[in-house]
Amino acid sequence: MWMICKKEWNQFFSNLTGYIALIVFLLLNGLIFFVFPNTSLLDFGYASLEGFFGLAPWVLLFLIPTITMRSFADEYKTGTFELLKTLPVTPSQIVWGKFFGALLIVLLALIPTTVYAFSLQRLSAQGGIDAGASTGSYIGLFLLGSVFTAVGLCASSFTNNTVVAFIAGAFVCLLLYTGFKALGSLPVFAHGNDYYVEMLGIDFHYKSISKGVIDIRDLVYFFALIIFFVAITKRNLQKK
Repeated sequence: MWMICKKEWNQFFSNLTGYIALIVFLLLNGLIFFVFPNTSLLDFGYASLEGFFGLAPWVLLFLIPTITMRSFADEYKTGTFELLKTLPVTPSQIVWGKFFGALLIVLLALIPTTVYAFSLQRLSAQGGIDAGASTGSYIGLFLLGSVFTAVGLCASSFTNNTVVAFIAGAFVCLLLYTGFKALGSLPVFAHGNDYYVEMLGIDFHYKSISKGVIDIRDLVYFFALIIFFVAITKRNLQKK
């Protein structure tokens, strides 16, 4: 499995696309949260990363499908998937290896953003940032990124076209993140039913963890989604 994980890592950084994706992600975050006047963390008047954690999922929604779109699509297109099947690994090991390889890249993109927390802590006149809420938000962001990674791999396993894999992955991630919240706002789900509809979406559980309280129900939700999409990906490989 770790051989596949290493292969996924090397494949992403085998050309400039991987480096450009990470640089654009970090540059975009830096501009949004420290330069642009309407979203700058420095203009809040108090030490808080709430703006970052509110917008970061939207940036990851496009970054992660960029990371995963080549995972299986390129294997199909170049014919290396046939070679991959001859290796002494099971379909489960292939899928989980690619999943952890892509997730390591996502983690690599998130680690530099901790500079925002240290910067605000140093710049704050008193009190500093809420360490508990910030830690919970980073855990929530990592779990959200894990689900997006599983979705992106699943989308890539359906096609040999990387553009289609990117669009499909981003679209499903968008539906899971905000679709149920939009659905719950419909009049038909009034009188308290909207709460249960919103519980089906990632945004609900992400915000719950971002409060600094790790609820087992939120963890079960994220892990269930990851296993669900990994299982679909495994089934696609077995059909191939």
